[in-house]
Parts: sequence; structure tokens; C-alpha cells
Amino acid sequence: MKMHITGASGFVGHNFVAYLKEYQKNCLLVDRKQLYSKNILLQKGDIFIHLAGKAHDLKKISDPQEYYQVNYELTKKLYDAFLVSDAKKFIFVSSVKAAADSVDGVLTEDAIADPKTDYGKSKLMAEQYIQSQQLPKGKSYYILRPCMIHGPGNKGNLNLLYQFVKKGIPYPLAGFNNKRSFLSVENLCFIIKELIERDDIASGVYQVADDEPLSTSEVVSILSAAINKKPKLWKISPGLIRSVAKIGDVLHLPLTTERLNKLTESYLVSNKKIKQAIGKNLPLTSRKGLEITAVSFAGK
Repeated sequence: MKMHITGASGFVGHNFVAYLKEYQKNCLLVDRKQLYSKNILLQKGDIFIHLAGKAHDLKKISDPQEYYQVNYELTKKLYDAFLVSDAKKFIFVSSVKAAADSVDGVLTEDAIADPKTDYGKSKLMAEQYIQSQQLPKGKSYYILRPCMIHGPGNKGNLNLLYQFVKKGIPYPLAGFNNKRSFLSVENLCFIIKELIERDDIASGVYQVADDEPLSTSEVVSILSAAINKKPKLWKISPGLIRSVAKIGDVLHLPLTTERLNKLTESYLVSNKKIKQAIGKNLPLTSRKGLEITAVSFAGK
């Protein structure tokens, strides 16, 4: 079995290629030159795994058109190549942000997609293109929507939170009782491997998340334990914090209402559909996955 993999040098790609080596899978890595060539000429392979993409820019300094060029146009070109190839499966790693930027309750695949950012919109456009094309007999596609992914080599928000913990800076928002879904990169790799090896899973959109959501305070506690520190959690009145954030809106301080909402919001993602399709438990619990990530931070 041969697999074309894009984005192998990225965070997920690096972990996924290492994961596959344990199972002696034959990987054909698609580099940037091949991806951006006028016509994608690929060697014969059985499966396309599309991990390459432009990540969500939290600093909001990226050119919006880059998202559509990379996340939509590139996916479209690669999927067109898949449709006329001998390959049987196309696995596209999208994002829950293609469905919603904020969640009221628990997000499921049945929710009407309503992304607000260029990142989410570009991912949704790619999903819709894949779903709109006639699928030749014997071929399958899988659109995976992971929530916040973490693991060894992660450079996102969890890493920043770890740096605060390491420096002994108290977490001042422990008074907010939020819950967020996370995803260990190992659990994501496990699910992709199942899709590769099995032919009894229907084409479609599948959300991917660990089983148990965690509060930010719980995450701080897990990160602290990784470096043998007692977590510093300050339960300041949420009303007082919101008042300070409103002042920040006017005076352009680091803490604004928008930033506070992002830090304290809940974002719950259901993984029921993918687990029912696979019929197996995920290898790692939410806490164990975060412990592995925390230890990787501590080992740097």
C-alpha cells in the first residue's frame, strides 16, 4: 500500500509520518514543488492524505487570499488529481473551524456550517468542493475536522500557556468554568490509520476530538504537574475581570473583551460519529494525551 502525503514537514505531518513508520507503511511525500506545479504529477499510489494547509493566524496579519489559495485552490487541484488517478481513498484534514468559530452546546456534524474567518471559510470551501464532485465507483473520501490538536512539537496556545506555568505566573482566569475539547495528535494518527486500513467506513465528514473535554484550569494543572510544580490558579471574580476587559477595549490594553472571550469560552466537539464508524476506543485519554504533550514541553 502506497500513500501520497502532503504537509509532511508540518506539526501533524511530522508526527503522522513517524507514526506510520512503526507500521511499516510506504509513504510517498509530496513536496511543495510538486504541489505548486501547474499539473500535479504523482507516482502511482493507493491513498491521498492531504495535511498541507495554511494554519489559522491568531495574530491576524496574514493576507486573507492566502487562505483561499492554499486551503481551497490547492485542495481542489489535489482532489482533481485523485479523481483521475488509480488511488482509492482521499483523506483531507480540515478543521472544526470550517463549521463554527464559537459553539453553543456541543458541535456535531449535523450543525449548519457558519465559519466567520477566512481560515474557516477556505476550509469549508474545500470540503464543499470535495462533496460536490461525482465520486467514481471504488473510491472514497474522508473529511476530518479536528479540534485543537496538541502533541510533541506543538507550537500553539498550549505551548504559550506552558511558558506561563514554567515562569510561575499565576493563571488569573480560574474563576471562569469553561470546557474545551482537545485532540492528541496520536489519536488523530490512529484514526487516519484506521481509515487507511479499512474499507467498511463510509465517505463523509467526521469530527475528531478526544473523549473528555477539559477546563483551562485543568490544563494548567496538568502542565504544572509535568514540571513538578503546584498549579497557581487565581479565582478572581469573573465580573471584575470583565470590567477590566471593557477598560482594555477603550485603552487598547492587552486584555480586551474579545481576547477574554477567547480565553474563557467553551468549545465542545462530539466525536461520536467517528468512534461509531471505527468501533474502537481511542488509544489515549484526554488527560494522558495532554500529559505526553506537557512532558514534551518540559523536555525541550
